[in-house]
Amino acid sequence: MAGQVFAYITHKEGKAEDTALELLKAAGRIDADAGATAIVTGSGADLEAVCNEMAVAYQEVWKFDSAALAYPNAEAIRKLLVNVLPGDAVVLIGHDTFGMDLGPGLSIKMDSVFIPDVVDFEGLESDALKVIRQEYSGQVSTHVDCDISTGAVINVRPGAFQSDETGSVGGQIIDKSAEVGDLTVGRRFLEVVEAEVGDVDITKEDVLVSIGRGIEDQDNIEIADELAEAMGAVVSCSRPIVDAKWLEKSRQVGTSGQTVKPKVYLALGISGSFQHMGGIKGNPFIVAVNKNPKAPILQVADVGVVEDLLDFVPVLTEKIQEG
Repeated sequence: MAGQVFAYITHKEGKAEDTALELLKAAGRIDADAGATAIVTGSGADLEAVCNEMAVAYQEVWKFDSAALAYPNAEAIRKLLVNVLPGDAVVLIGHDTFGMDLGPGLSIKMDSVFIPDVVDFEGLESDALKVIRQEYSGQVSTHVDCDISTGAVINVRPGAFQSDETGSVGGQIIDKSAEVGDLTVGRRFLEVVEAEVGDVDITKEDVLVSIGRGIEDQDNIEIADELAEAMGAVVSCSRPIVDAKWLEKSRQVGTSGQTVKPKVYLALGISGSFQHMGGIKGNPFIVAVNKNPKAPILQVADVGVVEDLLDFVPVLTEKIQEG
């Protein structure tokens, strides 16, 4: 059977990221009875706040308080986790920019299997964990059997598991700061450089009309602008639009762009790669318009429309204006 399951919790300004509860849901798919232990690293009052927040959902929370952990340095955290985790531990980490930095090296140091970008689990039989990943930008699902007898580091795709924010388990917070040890590493934190805000701040908008490759031409952005105006929304985009220099970087949604938490997200001609979806937090109502019926975003959308956006959006705009 699998070793103890741990979830590494990322947080900012005293608040856990949305992936924190998603990892708990993922742990339940591995072993419904075992649950998971949350690992929270940091320093001071922010760390304390996150630990208290996680104790509402997790039965057990391991707290590591150190000035060396005040900023999430993957090199230092790898060194810490190798020292404190059991050899057969199963470690769940979000498959975001930080998780992709932390996970592979951690698996090497733990001499355990590494499984990136997991979207679901099919169960555990003895030491064989059955996982589901996606290939070719989500066009194909792969089912993989992994031997986790010597532990595993698993990067879980953000948003793949619906978090459950109900209930309170009153978990125990265990202060393991005394076990931190020497965290001297080659990499060191210098400063935080805030992303450029630009003419609008899409991170604060409740409704976003987001465009991708399917818009086809810069001149066609006008139809998205008209729809956004009719909806009282703001236009955002995926990375290809920024790469083409059709919109500024401040409007890009994704792991290499902005993180947004709208109430409604209208995705026009966006395939739905994990890099893009990783920038969408919370539980927005997602409407996707894409002429490719196999586009990954249609699998997560609340409403999916298989249609050419250039034909569909003007009609939608007209109907909204009539209303």
